[in-house]
Amino acid sequence: MSLIKQSSTIQQNKKIALNLCPVTYTLEKIGGYWKPFIIYHLVEGVKRYGELKRAIPAITEKVLIQHLKQMESDGLIIREAKAVVPPFVTYRLSVAGLKILPVIQAMAQWATDDMEQSTSDHLAAD
Repeated sequence: MSLIKQSSTIQQNKKIALNLCPVTYTLEKIGGYWKPFIIYHLVEGVKRYGELKRAIPAITEKVLIQHLKQMESDGLIIREAKAVVPPFVTYRLSVAGLKILPVIQAMAQWATDDMEQSTSDHLAAD
Protein backbone atom coordinates (compact mmCIF):
# COMPACT_ATOMS: atom_id res chain seq x y z
CA MET A 1 0.00 0.00 0.00
CA SER A 2 1.45 3.36 -0.95
CA LEU A 3 1.63 6.18 1.52
CA ILE A 4 -0.16 9.45 0.87
CA LYS A 5 2.11 12.46 0.81
CA GLN A 6 0.56 14.55 3.59
CA SER A 7 2.15 17.79 2.41
CA SER A 8 0.70 17.64 -1.11
CA THR A 9 -1.59 20.40 -2.32
CA ILE A 10 -4.46 17.96 -2.76
CA GLN A 11 -4.12 16.78 0.86
CA GLN A 12 -3.94 20.37 2.11
CA ASN A 13 -7.05 21.30 0.12
CA LYS A 14 -8.84 18.23 1.43
CA LYS A 15 -8.05 19.20 5.04
CA ILE A 16 -9.39 22.71 4.40
CA ALA A 17 -12.60 21.33 2.87
CA LEU A 18 -13.09 18.93 5.79
CA ASN A 19 -12.69 21.77 8.28
CA LEU A 20 -14.92 24.25 6.44
CA CYS A 21 -17.74 22.08 5.17
CA PRO A 22 -19.76 19.92 7.58
CA VAL A 23 -21.26 17.93 4.70
CA THR A 24 -17.81 17.06 3.34
CA TYR A 25 -16.72 16.11 6.85
CA THR A 26 -19.73 13.79 7.24
CA LEU A 27 -19.25 12.18 3.84
CA GLU A 28 -15.59 11.57 4.66
CA LYS A 29 -16.72 9.56 7.70
CA ILE A 30 -19.58 7.55 6.13
CA GLY A 31 -18.97 7.93 2.41
CA GLY A 32 -17.81 5.31 0.01
CA TYR A 33 -19.48 2.21 -1.24
CA TRP A 34 -19.14 -0.12 1.76
CA LYS A 35 -19.35 1.97 4.94
CA PRO A 36 -23.17 2.31 4.83
CA PHE A 37 -23.43 -1.48 4.41
CA ILE A 38 -21.21 -2.02 7.44
CA ILE A 39 -23.21 0.45 9.52
CA TYR A 40 -26.47 -1.16 8.38
CA HIS A 41 -25.34 -4.57 9.62
CA LEU A 42 -23.98 -3.21 12.90
CA VAL A 43 -27.36 -1.60 13.65
CA GLU A 44 -28.54 -5.14 14.37
CA GLY A 45 -26.00 -5.38 17.19
CA VAL A 46 -22.55 -6.74 17.93
CA LYS A 47 -20.97 -8.66 15.03
CA ARG A 48 -17.81 -10.64 14.59
CA TYR A 49 -15.61 -10.08 11.54
CA GLY A 50 -16.80 -13.33 9.92
CA GLU A 51 -20.43 -12.36 10.38
CA LEU A 52 -19.83 -9.04 8.64
CA LYS A 53 -17.94 -10.75 5.82
CA ARG A 54 -20.80 -13.22 5.29
CA ALA A 55 -23.37 -10.42 5.46
CA ILE A 56 -21.51 -8.44 2.77
CA PRO A 57 -20.12 -11.19 0.51
CA ALA A 58 -19.10 -8.84 -2.33
CA ILE A 59 -16.63 -6.91 -0.16
CA THR A 60 -13.03 -8.09 -0.21
CA GLU A 61 -11.30 -8.95 3.05
CA LYS A 62 -8.75 -6.18 2.48
CA VAL A 63 -11.41 -3.52 1.99
CA LEU A 64 -13.48 -4.73 4.95
CA ILE A 65 -10.43 -4.62 7.21
CA GLN A 66 -9.49 -1.15 5.93
CA HIS A 67 -12.99 0.22 6.47
CA LEU A 68 -13.31 -1.30 9.94
CA LYS A 69 -9.97 0.24 10.96
CA GLN A 70 -10.94 3.59 9.47
CA MET A 71 -14.37 3.58 11.11
CA GLU A 72 -12.81 2.65 14.45
CA SER A 73 -10.28 5.47 14.05
CA ASP A 74 -13.13 7.86 13.20
CA GLY A 75 -14.98 6.80 16.35
CA LEU A 76 -17.97 5.27 14.54
CA ILE A 77 -17.43 1.71 15.72
CA ILE A 78 -15.91 0.01 18.72
CA ARG A 79 -13.64 -2.99 18.27
CA GLU A 80 -13.33 -5.34 21.20
CA ALA A 81 -10.73 -8.11 21.22
CA LYS A 82 -10.71 -10.82 23.84
CA ALA A 83 -7.34 -12.39 24.63
CA VAL A 84 -8.28 -15.97 23.85
CA VAL A 85 -7.14 -18.54 21.31
CA PRO A 86 -8.40 -18.23 18.65
CA PRO A 87 -8.84 -14.44 18.91
CA PHE A 88 -12.41 -13.29 19.52
CA VAL A 89 -12.99 -9.84 18.02
CA THR A 90 -16.34 -8.06 17.87
CA TYR A 91 -17.51 -4.79 16.37
CA ARG A 92 -20.41 -2.56 17.38
CA LEU A 93 -21.57 0.96 16.72
CA SER A 94 -20.28 3.62 19.10
CA VAL A 95 -22.42 6.49 20.37
CA ALA A 96 -21.24 8.53 17.37
CA GLY A 97 -22.11 5.61 15.08
CA LEU A 98 -25.61 5.47 16.52
CA LYS A 99 -25.97 9.25 16.16
CA ILE A 100 -25.19 9.03 12.43
CA LEU A 101 -28.15 6.70 11.78
CA PRO A 102 -30.73 9.49 11.28
CA VAL A 103 -28.38 11.08 8.73
CA ILE A 104 -28.11 7.82 6.79
CA GLN A 105 -31.88 7.27 7.03
CA ALA A 106 -32.48 10.78 5.70
CA MET A 107 -30.07 10.12 2.82
CA ALA A 108 -31.87 6.85 2.04
CA GLN A 109 -35.26 8.60 2.07
CA TRP A 110 -33.98 11.36 -0.20
CA ALA A 111 -32.58 8.75 -2.61
CA THR A 112 -35.86 6.82 -2.66
CA ASP A 113 -37.86 10.01 -3.32
CA ASP A 114 -35.43 11.19 -5.99
CA MET A 115 -35.40 7.82 -7.78
CA GLU A 116 -39.22 7.77 -7.81
CA GLN A 117 -39.32 11.35 -9.11
CA SER A 118 -36.71 10.59 -11.78
CA THR A 119 -38.71 7.54 -12.88
CA SER A 120 -41.92 9.60 -13.01
CA ASP A 121 -40.21 12.37 -14.96
CA HIS A 122 -38.74 9.86 -17.40
CA LEU A 123 -42.10 8.11 -17.94
CA ALA A 124 -43.87 11.44 -18.44
CA ALA A 125 -41.32 12.44 -21.07
CA ASP A 126 -41.98 9.27 -23.09
